[in-house]
Amino acid sequence: MESPEAVFTFAYLLFAICFLLTPTEFRSAGITVHGLLAAFLGSEDLDFVRFHMRRTAAALLLHSFLPLFYYVGLGVAAPHKNLFSTLPDTFTWRVFLTVAFGLPIWAALVGLAWHRNSWDGHPLAHSLAIQAPTGAGWRAAASLLNTEFCRIDKFSRGPPEGRVVVTDSWVVRTAAYGVNVALQRDARLELAEARHHTLSAETSTAVQMLTVRVSSRNPQVTPFDIRLNSTEYGELREKLQAPIHAVSNVVIHQTLNDLFLDAFRAQVELNPHCAMPAHLQEFEPCIGCMQGPANVKLFHRCGASAAGECEMCRCRPMWCLACMGRWFASRQDQQRPERWLGGRAPCPTCRAPFCVLDVSLTGTSL
Repeated sequence: MESPEAVFTFAYLLFAICFLLTPTEFRSAGITVHGLLAAFLGSEDLDFVRFHMRRTAAALLLHSFLPLFYYVGLGVAAPHKNLFSTLPDTFTWRVFLTVAFGLPIWAALVGLAWHRNSWDGHPLAHSLAIQAPTGAGWRAAASLLNTEFCRIDKFSRGPPEGRVVVTDSWVVRTAAYGVNVALQRDARLELAEARHHTLSAETSTAVQMLTVRVSSRNPQVTPFDIRLNSTEYGELREKLQAPIHAVSNVVIHQTLNDLFLDAFRAQVELNPHCAMPAHLQEFEPCIGCMQGPANVKLFHRCGASAAGECEMCRCRPMWCLACMGRWFASRQDQQRPERWLGGRAPCPTCRAPFCVLDVSLTGTSL
């Protein structure tokens, strides 16, 4: 029979690792720093900067209690060790107890230093201050970041303790105990590494993870890495103002849909553009993604007129090029991808059949 201290140690170690790394199951159950302390942290959407200042301080303090909780739990699970005596029996446990009490004290002092003068001492405040406009403090930069994070057109992936965010002006990476930020106009991005995993814990399929190195022309800004799925790489590039420089030996494995969208976009850009009346020249948001402009019009020009072939569509522009491409791909035979580009699909609004030659841009392509 296993000793109670061995069973407790194994179980607590497993819990501690999961609490620190926050797998999907723990996030779903709310066993995370932001899940347990939601009332204290506030809303990330309403105040992104201060939310993460509070979250990093709270994570540092809460995680620092893990050794002490282990000591107390082991004392209950294995009373014969006499861990609750005035001094533990062995030198090893005395050192452990000293460290277990010292870590929360140190974390509390660090948190108080960060909170000084309404978070003036936080590393994120310092990072924002050195990138703020001349004469403006970190709060002005924080206000801009908060405003841009509220917009629907941002790129945002991952949980709060490991998120990649790209707004109109900022590239942001959040971590357990810190937040890295870089102004887009000063950023230089390099695709540093691509790792292929045969099994993803979240999707149970193969996945390729990319590491992008973000540096700044401002020498005071510390470079940092962002990690994302290769299927999200295209969306990241669309939001960035600067190109991503790829290392020569890094190969990105695009999905079949990504490859088709590239071919679909290339063909549509070769098609004649469609002139719109003056009152329709101001684009509405795409009703599919609500991010890009609705700059695609279906205009029958391929010459097919037989029953079941292409027909005239009289809908006004309501979709962006990317969403129309995804819709077109979803209506094809998924077992015959080589025939997708030559296929037909119904208009997502009026159901009139169309082919890729009937897709026209009404303005600047995406």
